[in-house]
Amino acid sequence: QVQLVESGGDSVQSGGSLRLFCAASGYTDSRYCMGWFRQAPGKEREGVASIADYGGTNYAESVKGRFTISQDKSKNTVSLQMNNLKPDDTAMYYCAFRLRRVGSPCPLLNDVYPYWGQGTQVTVSS
Repeated sequence: QVQLVESGGDSVQSGGSLRLFCAASGYTDSRYCMGWFRQAPGKEREGVASIADYGGTNYAESVKGRFTISQDKSKNTVSLQMNNLKPDDTAMYYCAFRLRRVGSPCPLLNDVYPYWGQGTQVTVSS
């Protein structure tokens, strides 16, 4: 059973930075996708960024140039560096995991990820 634990959420001022972490355990397959998703109050959960085992990344248009996803395979962790944060980035951020299909990138569709963490709150004030 895959387990995901997020950390790093906080309250910051607009223009500030945060780094989120996701610690993963319980998987053995070398081919996987890990993604960051977020859900703001009253809104649907949306994909933010994803990273594949081989390092390929995918970003939502709204965060391109501001957020960077990375992984440390030695520690089984995935990070999301968030710069130039805006009030619209305020949300609960979730880490998600799925096995990657051969030849396919990692999607930003939340309904194809079967494993989820509990989330970490990011609040950006203006």
